[in-house]
Amino acid sequence: MTSATQSQQKGIQITESAVRQVGFLREKQGKDLYLRVGVRQGGCSGMSYMMDFIDPSSIRPDDDVFDHDGFQLVCDRKSLLYLYGLVLDYSDAMIGGGFQFTNPNASQTCGCGKSFAV
Repeated sequence: MTSATQSQQKGIQITESAVRQVGFLREKQGKDLYLRVGVRQGGCSGMSYMMDFIDPSSIRPDDDVFDHDGFQLVCDRKSLLYLYGLVLDYSDAMIGGGFQFTNPNASQTCGCGKSFAV
């Protein structure tokens, strides 16, 4: 496959509150950026979540792009093996607030909620 796949199915879900927060952060960047979500080795449970804004021109052939009502979320296929069905949420609670990951593939999640094991 030579170009990224635009997926209508939502392999990664994002709540309204997370969309609002990501939109706010994206506006501060002053560009039309996509949100890349993935995993990497590390963290207290073995794998950790990663999120970053990317320019649409940096999408790779092995990326899946999920459209959430005009908001683009990007994930590479290797990470998607661990994240399929993930729900990305955001809470502005004083304690425990921030982005939260609910991953149905995780067999164990650390106390900080930013790393997991499968």
